[in-house]
Amino acid sequence: MERFLKTLLITVPAYLLFVLILYLYNKSIHGFGSILLFQFFVVHIVSTFAGHVFMMYNVQRKKEQEIEQLKVENLKSRYDALTNQINPHFFFNSLNGVTALIRKKDDEKTLAYVNKMSDVFRYILQSDKKGLVTLEEELEFVHAFRYMMEVRFANKLSFDIQVDTKGKELRIPVLSLLPLIDNVVIHNTIDSQHKMEVSIRLNECSELVVSNPIHPKLSPSDTNGTGIKNLENRFSLLMNKQIRIENDGEIFNVYLPLK
Repeated sequence: MERFLKTLLITVPAYLLFVLILYLYNKSIHGFGSILLFQFFVVHIVSTFAGHVFMMYNVQRKKEQEIEQLKVENLKSRYDALTNQINPHFFFNSLNGVTALIRKKDDEKTLAYVNKMSDVFRYILQSDKKGLVTLEEELEFVHAFRYMMEVRFANKLSFDIQVDTKGKELRIPVLSLLPLIDNVVIHNTIDSQHKMEVSIRLNECSELVVSNPIHPKLSPSDTNGTGIKNLENRFSLLMNKQIRIENDGEIFNVYLPLK
């Protein structure tokens, strides 16, 4: 209906101009009133149809461009997951955790650690086959990952996760939380004097809020921020929404919109 009215507003003045020119050229057009009216409707219908076809072409072209861009971002996400997240440093840290537990001869905790590590790597390796996942799936991954991190930092790093059952049904891009947790470790000092607690909760706007106190390292980490940039791109493409970041110098907050 909107396109019909817009076309009408364009074709009426154009056709009146045509009639005026025709009248000035040949003043005996009174007998052609019905023909002119018929021509007007034909022109209007053709113009509306042509406009609709043009609009549909533009919409289809835009969708194809977005699909191509999403394919590129998915490939980039897969590459980042396999080269940045599962890098030798991450792998060796995981193995060091196993080694430390073996030396303590704590068989039960060692077995639990290996099981959690298996869950973490399985989730990461399967992430390229997924776009959006439920928050419940993502938090299950975090529970496995948090166990490894808590063992690695000897309980100097802890997590406070508060998400109700209904909230867990909401959807989020896969591997949204890993780069945020990774950033906490990369950019902050975590020791006996600087214990770290990562908070994960839902706010009243149905956003997942990931917060942590800021304990900056003496030597800034040599990173280029690709993890956050990649996360922003995936939220924009998969959900058409933007993440928000707040940093007041004491608390670092990231707001992830859910669907």
